[in-house]
Amino acid sequence: MSCPKSLPVVFAGLPLVFLSVSDALADNESVVAALDPIVVTATLGPKTRGESDSSVTVIDEQAIERLQPQTFDELLMGQPGIDITSNGSFGKNTSVYTRGTGSESTVFLVDGIRLRSATSGSAAWQYFPPQMVERVEIVRGSRSNLYGADAVGGVIQAFTHSAETGHEGWVQAGGGNFNTQEYVAGAAGTEGRMKYSLSASHLETDGTAIVEGGEDKGFRNTSALASVAHQFDSGGEAGVVLMRAQGNTEFEGGDTDFAIQTLGFKLDTPISDYWRSRILLAESIDEQDTRDEFGNSTFDTKTRSARWENQISVGRHEYILGGELLVDEVDSTTDFDETSRTNAAVFGQALLNFGPTDFQLSLRADDNEAFGREETGAIAMGVDMDRNHRVRVSYSTSFRAPTFNDLYFPNFGNADLQPETAGSVEFGIGGNYARWFWDAAIYQTDADDLIVFVFRDGRFAPFNVNEARIRGIELSAGLELDEWTVQAGASVTDPRDRETDNRIRRRSAKQFRVDLDRDFGQVSLGTTVKGQGYRYDDAENEERLAGFVTWDLRAKWEIDSHWTTNLTVDNVLDREYATAQRFDGTAYIAAGRTAMLTIRYDL
Repeated sequence: MSCPKSLPVVFAGLPLVFLSVSDALADNESVVAALDPIVVTATLGPKTRGESDSSVTVIDEQAIERLQPQTFDELLMGQPGIDITSNGSFGKNTSVYTRGTGSESTVFLVDGIRLRSATSGSAAWQYFPPQMVERVEIVRGSRSNLYGADAVGGVIQAFTHSAETGHEGWVQAGGGNFNTQEYVAGAAGTEGRMKYSLSASHLETDGTAIVEGGEDKGFRNTSALASVAHQFDSGGEAGVVLMRAQGNTEFEGGDTDFAIQTLGFKLDTPISDYWRSRILLAESIDEQDTRDEFGNSTFDTKTRSARWENQISVGRHEYILGGELLVDEVDSTTDFDETSRTNAAVFGQALLNFGPTDFQLSLRADDNEAFGREETGAIAMGVDMDRNHRVRVSYSTSFRAPTFNDLYFPNFGNADLQPETAGSVEFGIGGNYARWFWDAAIYQTDADDLIVFVFRDGRFAPFNVNEARIRGIELSAGLELDEWTVQAGASVTDPRDRETDNRIRRRSAKQFRVDLDRDFGQVSLGTTVKGQGYRYDDAENEERLAGFVTWDLRAKWEIDSHWTTNLTVDNVLDREYATAQRFDGTAYIAAGRTAMLTIRYDL
């Protein structure tokens, strides 16, 4: 794509089109906000999606139950602003690019706990079990002002299963082609002021060949979740949550034993009628033991964090003040020059309400013992045009921290690296009604001091050299009418290296997704169509990988009040495609047609 100058022109006409259609359909609708859910990731507190003045996608529990994903990236693929590449299907290395930024530039949170590898800088998206998740919030746009390093492209937060009033339990089993088997069981409930949630899952598959002519490469993942919380008479709550997934994945030339885990203690308590305090003490681990033709290697990283947030209400305004301490530790067969580093931060946010107009002001200062101090901030304004329509504009700064590999990997690291920095501007407009919504956004991100591997000073190592400019448009819409549910989104992204004017490696310029479901009493049917445009696997833009479109089908039958069965068929047309290549130029091919039949019993 080479038409960034046309993006504002195209976008300029969108509000007029949407407004004219919206007004025609909204005449007899009350402002119920059925499709304007509460989100917490964008502003650190509960706000509706419209009030957050951010570009947000919510994947709720009902959507997850309909989709029945086997891997977490199935939920993310094709969502607005999200681009995904993988080295094959079923637990193979996966990268998530938010708004054209690198996979290291998207913060992944699980119940507020950051999960990533400190050595690579990226989350192990391929190992995170969707069976443990009841809700996902995708916040697009930089959030370093609230979450610190690496939130350049955005923040994705997964919320694990929580307990409702009463008691419930469930067991589920399923099977599919490639000798795929899945087992899930769980229980949740309340006892007086205590609530609990326990669940476990196991997925294993022989997998498929990930290169032409290769052997099938399997995947095995066993996960568990346990959470307990106690509510106090004062309205506060204290709780502990533990999530762990471990298993094995095979790839060309070897295999990896992995484990990812989050453990957190939360205390949320009111200090007064106007002041609420929250504390989170957490630990996350990312462990990988790999065997390949080069031998055995271990990369185990651990992140410990302590975060304190204070929410203060003054009239119609809210203020959040807090601090965070984060410690990364590395235990590896590779002899890193440094094996730990500490990051301390303080942050503040003001959410100011003046009737139809809201302002958001935030500032954060990070002090990292490896690369020094970084300050980031953001300012945003949202205005209600009328009872249904709202516009927003924002500017924010962000940074990506060099990883342990960037700084300290033997013979390759560069201890003099500085963080990548970026500034982003966004304009958005949306409409929300009783049964449907739409949203459109245009943005530009300018990044400096990109960390890339180049030959300099007699060695091949990472240096701060490149500049990038990323422009894009995002559109999303949803409808709930009678028995129909529709969710749709599309993105056009232009991520450019400013020095060469080439598209940044492995980034697609276009993505889209449409989910359509219809209930027929005890039976429901659904389909998903999603696609990505072509991309280049090299910085020189010579190795082109074709774009693709896939078609999925699903059916659900509620046999009675206890039994339910689901059938999903992904990539119905058996389309062969690839989103990444090996170093020798061989494409990593995705699985073809994939079918899965499950049956569930609810106690």
